[in-house]
Amino acid sequence: MSQHEMIRLHCKALRLPTIADVFDQTIAQAERESWPLDTFLLQLFEQEMAGRQQRRIQRLLSEAHLPEGKTLAGFDQNRLPLRMRRMLPELATGSLIARAENLLCFGLPGTGKTHLLAALGYEWVNNNYSVLFTPTYKLVDGLLRAKRDYALEPELRRLDRFDVVILDDIGYVQQSREEMEVLFTFLAERYERRSVAITSNLVFSEWNQIFKDPLTTAAAIDRVVHHSTILEFGPDMTSFRAEQANRRQRRSPDAAPATQQTAEAA
Repeated sequence: MSQHEMIRLHCKALRLPTIADVFDQTIAQAERESWPLDTFLLQLFEQEMAGRQQRRIQRLLSEAHLPEGKTLAGFDQNRLPLRMRRMLPELATGSLIARAENLLCFGLPGTGKTHLLAALGYEWVNNNYSVLFTPTYKLVDGLLRAKRDYALEPELRRLDRFDVVILDDIGYVQQSREEMEVLFTFLAERYERRSVAITSNLVFSEWNQIFKDPLTTAAAIDRVVHHSTILEFGPDMTSFRAEQANRRQRRSPDAAPATQQTAEAA
């Protein structure tokens, strides 16, 4: 076995897979360009560090369960108010996550709340934060099952591994007392330690529909609002889905008007 082969084997044993992969071409380049030893070693270690970071990002993306394609590049920022557009670069850095702060998005269905938070989720992962994207009902469902199996604390510890949990559509929780209790427990556990990002079509005055009990509602609101940034998708913002449907309608000259199709389908 040659020395090069031995080096590659040792690298794999020491969990340096990128160095093992690039060793031959890097040493060939070093010989061509007469690199000193320290330059050669630095190049190897820099490639290993870059490879580790890339693998970490891929692992974080896999664990995040972010909706495919919901990135900032595909988000029409021109539809947002100027004040909100100016906030996006800072929000994308994830600095609020480092401070264990929350991000709350309110607005009517279809106005882009979910797309925006998912897009920020991709940015946060690329900035080395661990993210979990989940519809609120799925999170609550998992917490209820864990509670019934006497495993709520381990499940909360598992969720605590994520720097930020994106709760989509918090207003669609089924609102039983058990569901209210586990959702409140989750929010209380993360308070001032980990971040949550929430989309909701219910304003705070309607959160009694989620938590039922006035005291619990007030306590939940207090925990998510304290140390938070709030984005409001106002009533003047039309639905993304409605706009897309209208554009498709305009591109299809043979199609019947959308209102007529709706009436016929009804």
